Amino acid sequence: MTRRIQTMLALSMLAVAAGCNGPLPFMSGGALHADEERPAPMKWSFDEDFAIAQLETAPDAPYSVNIAYTQIDGRLYIHAGDTRTTWVEHMEENPAVRLRVGDVLYVAEAERVTDPTEITRFARVWTDQSMFHRDPDELEEVWLYRLGPP
Repeated sequence: MTRRIQTMLALSMLAVAAGCNGPLPFMSGGALHADEERPAPMKWSFDEDFAIAQLETAPDAPYSVNIAYTQIDGRLYIHAGDTRTTWVEHMEENPAVRLRVGDVLYVAEAERVTDPTEITRFARVWTDQSMFHRDPDELEEVWLYRLGPP
């Protein structure tokens, strides 16, 4: 491939990435934007019990990722397994987050779940969603968060 074609491909990829409003499928992004912004509800009620959304952490230097969420009885959970990811580190420093679902951006606060009973309840639902989901009850350390109003 010639240098000129490589340069054109790189510039095209940058243009596509710059036009995106949030993270790419396997890459983090910056600040999220949406048609509407509202505070997180006391009780979540999306049509799907689990789906993909975009999570923004680190309000001072926004960092966003695509993430799976799970709803259980009006509570919304995000899970990093046993990996202390960048977004987990951010939430440990500052629990203020924003979650984009569709065209709505929810301002929320992340609270780490450490109660074994709640983790087990989440684990049952989580593992039923996909054969590829690792059981949190079998992990030495669990990074599970519940999102709620700030």
